[in-house]
Amino acid sequence: MTNPFKKFRIDRLFFNSYATVLIIVIAVTAWTSYSNSSKALVQTTSHYQQQLLDELNNEITTRLVMIEQISLSSSRDNEMTHYLLNRQDEFERHRSRVGVESALGNLTYAIPLIQGIDLYMNNPIPSERQSYIQFRDINDLTRQVYAQCLDKNDFCWSKEYNLSSQQGEIPVLSFARKIVYNDDYLGTLVIHIKANEIRRLLTGNTAGSNRILADSEGQQIMKIGDPLEQNNWSQWVDLKSDKSGYVHIKGTGPSGNTLLVYSRMDNSIWTLIEFTSWNEITSSSLKLAEWIGLIGLAAVLLVLFLTLLISRQFTKPIKQLVTAMRQYSLGGEKVDLPSDYQNEFGYLFAGYRKQNERIDELYISLERRHEQQKKAEIEALQANINPHFLYNMLDQLNWMAIEAGQEELSRILELMGRMFRIGLSNGNSFIKISDELLHIQCYLEIQQLRWGDGLNYVIETEPELEELFVPKLILQPFVENSIVHGFNKLDSGIISILMEQSGNALRVVIDDNGSGLRQAEDKQPRRHTGGYGIRNVRERIAGYFGEPFGVTLKEREEGGTRVEIMLPLLTEPPSKADF
Repeated sequence: MTNPFKKFRIDRLFFNSYATVLIIVIAVTAWTSYSNSSKALVQTTSHYQQQLLDELNNEITTRLVMIEQISLSSSRDNEMTHYLLNRQDEFERHRSRVGVESALGNLTYAIPLIQGIDLYMNNPIPSERQSYIQFRDINDLTRQVYAQCLDKNDFCWSKEYNLSSQQGEIPVLSFARKIVYNDDYLGTLVIHIKANEIRRLLTGNTAGSNRILADSEGQQIMKIGDPLEQNNWSQWVDLKSDKSGYVHIKGTGPSGNTLLVYSRMDNSIWTLIEFTSWNEITSSSLKLAEWIGLIGLAAVLLVLFLTLLISRQFTKPIKQLVTAMRQYSLGGEKVDLPSDYQNEFGYLFAGYRKQNERIDELYISLERRHEQQKKAEIEALQANINPHFLYNMLDQLNWMAIEAGQEELSRILELMGRMFRIGLSNGNSFIKISDELLHIQCYLEIQQLRWGDGLNYVIETEPELEELFVPKLILQPFVENSIVHGFNKLDSGIISILMEQSGNALRVVIDDNGSGLRQAEDKQPRRHTGGYGIRNVRERIAGYFGEPFGVTLKEREEGGTRVEIMLPLLTEPPSKADF
């Protein structure tokens, strides 16, 4: 073989040789940069998408679980159960229907997410067409989209569909729950929620995304954008796992070359899936590689030294950005990027910093929103029992009664003053058990002034328990319920209150010998005070402590009602920060 150095011109030989080597080096560099940056972009994109989907999943789950809890509490409502049993005369049945319709109607007004509520039952009394509450024949249930899943389950969610209404066809999601009483199937309660609200949550702040909301069985409930069909993605998502993840679906078919990111949460049946085109993710890396190649080719024609210098100037900011992206973590230490770039790299750095700031702000905003919502719920419940102005009025009335010689009225006003002083408690939500017992003793003494010898009570507790703290005013609603409803047709009654330590909990038992929970159908209309007070106590205990603490009501074998309240042993009142 002839030696090329002997045959060709030296300048051309060196030029061609160096140019060839440089082109190869630049090509290798471009490919390496493209490959590494693509992987980094995919990892970063999948990481951010997982975080965003987890946040959206948590928010959607909160809304949908709220609907499920509302459905559960409504299905267990005594008035609805009596109405569905259909054992009343025509007048009582109409009155019960009005009560049920009013209760369900209040839900639609109080919760904007709810579009309407249907109650399927035997022999319904038809509703007005424009009403958001519809009473429907149970035979019509088989024609609904959620009928098939109810054959196998007691409750289920439907996929998105259009619901006919006075406003036209409205897209909704429906939650259906069977109502069973003493193993008898009475009907089905269906709550329709506005699909556009869930779609808005599913879209978030990233318009143009391709996402799917699926249930625990992989059934597609809702989608936005243009995601893959179910048979193209279900094989990639593990619905039995409670972990989020991502998959690179390779191939050339309709499901090929796609990044699939999915979110699975603990104690949630929902799966959020997002699809992103692989080319869309790696397009910036490809453009970057092309620019490196073009600059390298231009550098071959100019000066090798300048080519090396320029290539370094291009790779330096890219490496800084990739390093920052790899080291980024939520709440962790941030990598400082140069701020003196005024070209495309400056825009890239500024955009990356802005993106990180938006992610941090979103996370902080969600934390604050959760804390504020929980605090507002508890404070709203507490505020309902703090009527400051009544205490001052009772004090004035007491003096007037004393001056008028009304000793019994004065005693009542004095007792009520003590009750309200304890009720105010300087704005504290927790008081000592001794104060709680003083409050209920004042109430019972007032009732004895009305009943005379017909009302007796017994309070048993251990002295060391009286120094513990409990949420204030938890006994009076149940005692009032016993007197107003339990003894309303009796000439006398006995109320027993027992407080004792049960393991690591405080057990409070309130017994009466009244008519019990099952009362005659022709009873007097229920007072709102008792029902609201009991619900207030339940919700406060649930808001403060959660499981396993709470309130249980049941019939006594010897007659009457037993209320059992389980509370934690608190040697000091908890701070507001704990809630």
